[in-house]
Amino acid sequence: MKPFLIQQLERYALRLTELDFLLSREDIMADMTQFLKLSREHAEVSAVASRFARFQQRSADLAAAQAMLHDADLREMAEEEVASASAELQTLEAELQRMLLPKDPDDARPAFVEIRAGTGGDESALFAADLLRMYTRYAESQGWRCEIISESVSELGGYKEVVVRIDGSTSGDGVYGALKFESGGHRVQRVPATETQGRIHTSACTVAVLAEPDEAEAIKINPSDLRIDTFRASGAGGQHINKTDSAVRITHLPTGIVAECQDGRSQHSNKAQALKVLTARIQEKDRAERAAKDAAERKSLIGSGDRSDRIRTYNFPQGRLTDHRINLTLYKLLTIMEGDLQDVVHALQSYEAAEQLAALEIGATA
Repeated sequence: MKPFLIQQLERYALRLTELDFLLSREDIMADMTQFLKLSREHAEVSAVASRFARFQQRSADLAAAQAMLHDADLREMAEEEVASASAELQTLEAELQRMLLPKDPDDARPAFVEIRAGTGGDESALFAADLLRMYTRYAESQGWRCEIISESVSELGGYKEVVVRIDGSTSGDGVYGALKFESGGHRVQRVPATETQGRIHTSACTVAVLAEPDEAEAIKINPSDLRIDTFRASGAGGQHINKTDSAVRITHLPTGIVAECQDGRSQHSNKAQALKVLTARIQEKDRAERAAKDAAERKSLIGSGDRSDRIRTYNFPQGRLTDHRINLTLYKLLTIMEGDLQDVVHALQSYEAAEQLAALEIGATA
């Protein structure tokens, strides 16, 4: 294991001793807020420290077994122990590296996925529908729930714009953590259904993935900064949706950010959902501004959420998907479009982990 990681882990062991002492103090136990905060930190630090203790023990076992290799009577037993300890140490090192990486508190949150047609007219709108289907199929494979928040349907059945909320079955499902790298420009190359000459066209959509705000930590919006409009929803919904002005559009006047919801059966539920989307968009704006400031110090190919970047190409004639940020190419486009996104998601998460690990090493040596 690299020396800088050992140093980080030794700090965890030291911090665990400090936390044991603090949690034994009567004044800390009397302050429930402080006690709970330190207890949560103790659980996290203890998990790392215990795995590091196991790593140290197995390192000692490996050293002892290697020393016995020179003894003919003990060589066979020593070789078995060397193999066993080496394999476990490799697993432990990988676990400890993951545990040391900085965690995004939003990763476990539900997510809003916004898909907008771009260049390409009707074909772009049809591709937006294909992307929606890809994400909802992937969500279904993970056991997640999908709910359309708002939609603007094109004449040929695609989407000019659609917003879907995706939520896991438990709070730790990591919906946002899995989908956050989808933000950006998605380009498609294929023969459109409307093309009579068989020519390949290129069109594009933009995708934005926003973490649903935690109500306890969400930014506070002044009600006087909001303009709320109601209107009659368009699209499917039957008699009810055609006869009532249940759809809601909320505008945040200081920023001009707009969110709307028309899927619910009541104006009240639509207003609540639109306000969640609005809050997520405002927080994403703040996040993007902070990321722009940090970019000068730490350049990262993923996680920036820059929606103008072309992040991925879907080439149907070649059956190829290419993610340009990490030079990933997969020749299984049709299965990916059916929701088989795991290889893409894991590759992007692994790349981010490697970037974070490199940043930790630079920080430790600075």
